[in-house]
Amino acid sequence: MSELPSPKGRAPRLGPLLRKRRKQLGLTLQELCDRSGVSVGYLSQIEREMATPTLGTLAQLADGLQVGLDFFVKSHKPTDAITRAGGRELFSLAGSSISYEALSNDYPGSEMSSYIMHVPPGYESEVVSHEGEEILFILSGTIRQVLDGQVFTMTEGDSLHYSGEVPHSWSNPTDEPARILWTGTLAVLSPDGSRRLPKATAANDN
Repeated sequence: MSELPSPKGRAPRLGPLLRKRRKQLGLTLQELCDRSGVSVGYLSQIEREMATPTLGTLAQLADGLQVGLDFFVKSHKPTDAITRAGGRELFSLAGSSISYEALSNDYPGSEMSSYIMHVPPGYESEVVSHEGEEILFILSGTIRQVLDGQVFTMTEGDSLHYSGEVPHSWSNPTDEPARILWTGTLAVLSPDGSRRLPKATAANDN
């Protein structure tokens, strides 16, 4: 049985990475085995790092986890981690007036996501709650954050760190745009690699 090659650079640990991805999709060991054709006992050994799969087996698992094979075998280089002020991707989603600059590096196993959010005047989000945590840092403008019914008006230099499980919403109540540095532990990529909002879709998006 051939083992996986050892790529140059800092490769992620396979077992924990596989387990994390499985749990992100809400799959039990048996459900992933049913998808991939790998036995429960062998999958359990891989996750506990007691066995090393062949590339063929790993490809089956990758298919069951809706990722490419490189999700598990590519290494992380220091140069992947840097973004330049003038070269960051600026994107938005259909139906939303907020635009985003991606700051975080989507390497396998990464926990954090971070964006600069460009918030137009009059924007209001719906009330949401979710797993994970968030940190807001106001770069410019004014943001009104409602956290479990308590209202915080934040201006340049203010920050707020809170659990996503607490019901929260936010808005830009002024006639000037605002910029927020947003960092959190929410997943921001769907299985097909397309970007998702780091917050719920706004109910009132002007």
